[in-house]
Amino acid sequence: MLSSIEFIKQSLGLHLFFARIMKEHSFFLEVGFTSKDSGFIQQADAFRREFDGILGETISLSNSVVNPEILQSGEVITPFTLNAEMATIYFTGVRIPTQLTQAEAILAGSDIITANPVLERHVSVLNQRAINATAALIQFKKNILSNVLYCKMFTFNYPLLILHITREAELYLLQLRRLQRREEIDLAKEAYELQFFWNRQMAEHAKFIRGLLDPTENDLINQANDFGNEFDQLTAEAKAAMDATSPMAKVTDESLKATEDFRNFKAQGTQAILECKVKSIIIPLLGDHVLREANHYLRLLKMFEGR
Repeated sequence: MLSSIEFIKQSLGLHLFFARIMKEHSFFLEVGFTSKDSGFIQQADAFRREFDGILGETISLSNSVVNPEILQSGEVITPFTLNAEMATIYFTGVRIPTQLTQAEAILAGSDIITANPVLERHVSVLNQRAINATAALIQFKKNILSNVLYCKMFTFNYPLLILHITREAELYLLQLRRLQRREEIDLAKEAYELQFFWNRQMAEHAKFIRGLLDPTENDLINQANDFGNEFDQLTAEAKAAMDATSPMAKVTDESLKATEDFRNFKAQGTQAILECKVKSIIIPLLGDHVLREANHYLRLLKMFEGR
């Protein structure tokens, strides 16, 4: 049974990462439709606004409550997030609430030692709001993917990207439901499944980057391709470890090194996009988005490494 303190801290930490990810998924879907699908544009915008609200409420509850490691990891915001949002607003005309990013930049972490029943109730209500929104967003994504696969709709998002972001929403929903049941979650004990999950996600990030770079960016395309191949191999190794045919510690060490290298590649790429030094069709916020996911995975890997 999860303690009240851990319920509060784990819930808010989860939202700080995933609510922003969900709102950006909604945004990427929104700007990827054609004008013919205006109803889908409006639905995606409504999801984006709902997750803006969830993130805003999370921020208001989180100061001096969440684990400092989460705030310091670069998974909540990075040094590029605000500028990436501002550039993305300029390019798309979608009004992204940058005040949320500014508020996150001044959040303080702390190790609370006494539970606050009022805060606990607020967090429980917030979790249920996020559960409802995420479950609906998953169905929306699945509907889009089905339409695309059966040639009923065109979107500028790859079908694999839609599947990719659906997986992340399903992980968020799974973890939220477990928290609501006050189920104790020891992420270190779930290292096998999470390394399989995130290595696959990292492999797909590399492939998306490869496919969104301008065809003249040969060096970057080759680097992205190499990362894709490396993480495909690490995904296979994590699966072998799950099946008890490969040592997990080796996979963790290799994944940590590969993710650090890929994180640095993403950071350099995001900076280059913001400085208009790379030719691509990568919207600035997407660069920062995948960078934050690498930072999140790095925090998990360091936790697994210390088991």
